[in-house]
This record gives sequence, structure tokens and C-alpha cells, in this order.
Amino acid sequence: MSIPKMMKAMTLTAYDHLKLVSVPVPQPGPGEVLCRIKSVAICGSDPKMIHGGYAFTNWPPYYPFIMGHEWAGQIVALGEGVEDFKIGDRVAGEAHVGCGKCDNCKRGHYTVCLNYGHDGHDGGLDLGHRHYGFYWQGANAEYNVYKTSALHRIPDNVSYDVASMCDCAGVAFHGVQLAGVTPGGTSVVFGPGPIGLCAMQECKALGSGRVIMIGRGKKLEKARELGADVCIDFEKEDPVQRVLELTGGVGADEVMECSGAADSPMKACKLVRKTGSVALIATYHDPDVLIPVNTVNFNEIRIVGSKANPNVSEEVLNFFSTGAIQGEKLITHTFPLEEYEKAVDIFEHKKENSIKVVIHP
Repeated sequence: MSIPKMMKAMTLTAYDHLKLVSVPVPQPGPGEVLCRIKSVAICGSDPKMIHGGYAFTNWPPYYPFIMGHEWAGQIVALGEGVEDFKIGDRVAGEAHVGCGKCDNCKRGHYTVCLNYGHDGHDGGLDLGHRHYGFYWQGANAEYNVYKTSALHRIPDNVSYDVASMCDCAGVAFHGVQLAGVTPGGTSVVFGPGPIGLCAMQECKALGSGRVIMIGRGKKLEKARELGADVCIDFEKEDPVQRVLELTGGVGADEVMECSGAADSPMKACKLVRKTGSVALIATYHDPDVLIPVNTVNFNEIRIVGSKANPNVSEEVLNFFSTGAIQGEKLITHTFPLEEYEKAVDIFEHKKENSIKVVIHP
């Protein structure tokens, strides 16, 4: 495969300003590979980042910046010392690569690497951390370079479009794993967006006897199509009361909060059973989300925070391969890179019943 010297890239040049430009194709260093990006899925964090919603985190750290962190592609060049991948491999990528040296990374918690942000982009010491599409250049381009530790081979029967959702489904699965799934029990998922729909299917794959989805509108209908056992429209009935009715007053065994609504953590704690688990998988616009601490204490409820998708990509790709997650049914729109702004608008404002929108660079 002939690799060009220049490539198209969609860059963020300032808040709310995107520009399609031609930039040099990056070269892989030791332990890195160059990938031809085939598919990039838009994440809920992308519009927020475009609008400056992550200024407090210093995302992006500089301009112009190439975003995009949910992606799949093909390896086209190898850096020095790469032996575990070969040219032609179809791969899906993770956004996080930890430094590999700190205590958290050594314990497998590389998404909360203690050297987060120390990637040398600002001229400081490069401790090896990468957060692609947030602190480090991302996938909204024809090519990008990745450390091999960020990559996972795609099963032959999984398309690039579906594989680009590995990050999204992995975020869901990390939270599901942290909360735990009770075989034969009752699981509740708040929010039938892409992450919530993946979490719902993952709960079923792990043996939940009944999965209840709480949401509204067309996405709630999609949850029913994808196998939710019970769908509760929170605009028509009280989800806490309804779940308690369905469980004989006991409550759900575990709750996956994927909506990001300010009142959902409170509701989750009210409808989960004594000694049950609540996973906070969403991010919240309001940092002062209320949790009923006495209910948590007296009922010995376990609340777990969940960040990104560490150590789950292989399982998620297998879920796609076996059909446990019906990835193709989550993709509603595809666009070329040139129409990225239109794609973001459709995704952000939930136009045309959009769920997952995928870009083809």
C-alpha cells in the first residue's frame, strides 16, 4: 500500500471552529504503528469539546487539534520494534494509553494514570501517557499513529463501522463489570443512548434475568427492539415506583446510570435493592449531583464510579462478533469527513432519530 505524504484532517482551530485541512501524514516511532483510519464514531464528548465544555480539563491542549477517539482502521506501517502486529491487521483503538510506570497503571487502572497529561506535547517531560483525541491528536483524519498497547484486532465478521464503537461499548461494559450482574436477577439501565443501549445488551449477555430500560421517545423504542424486557417512559410514570412494583418492593439488583441527568443518581439509589450496586457511567453537566447518603448507608448500597474502558476491548469485540451486542442496529448515519459538521449537528441535536453517527475519513 502506497502511503501519501499528506492527508486530510478535520481540525478544531478554536471553540466552535472546525476546518478541513491538509497536513503531513505522521510517522510511527518505536512501539507505534501507522493506521489508515476507516471509521470514526462520534461520541457525546465530541460536541461538548467543540463548544468549549471541557476547558477546565484543558481539552484540547492546543490548536489546531485533531479530535476523534472512537475509531477502527488498518495498520499500514510499523515502527521500530513492533512484533505483535503486522501490516494489514484490522484494529480498533482505545483512547487511553497509560504511562505504564505509575502504581495505577501497574494495577491495570491506566484510564486513571497518575501521569495523565504528561505526554510532552507542551515541551515538558514525556512520561508516555496518551489520551488520543483529547490530549493527543486523534482519528478525525485519514491516518494516525498509535501505540500498539492501544490496539485490538477486529474479528473477521465485524465491520469497521461496528468496531469503531468498541470504545463506546467498552465504556458501558467497564461500568457493568464494576457494578456486577446478578444471574437471573433484575438490572436497570437509565438512558437509552448509545452507551445505555450497549450496557443493556451486556447485562443480558452476562445473564441478567430481566433488564429494565428507563428513558423516553424513539430511543426507548430502540431499547425494546434490541431486547429490553421492560421499558419505562419517565415522562409517563415514576420509574422508582414502577421498578419497586415490578420487583415486589425489593428493588433492582444493580443499576447502570448512563443518562447523565442530574436526578438519575438519586433515583437509582431509591430503586436499587438493599446491598445492591449503582454504577455511575455517565458524565454530568451539573457537578453537584445529589445522592441520598442515608439511603446509601442504611441500605448498604455500593456506588461505583466508572471512567472509560480499561481492559474490556477484547470482550466487547467478541460481543459484536457473536451478536450479543447488535452493533449494526445502533448505527443510524454515516458521513464522509468533509461533512463532519453536519454529522455532529445531527448527532448532538438528535435529529432524524440518530443514535450512533460514523465518519468515514
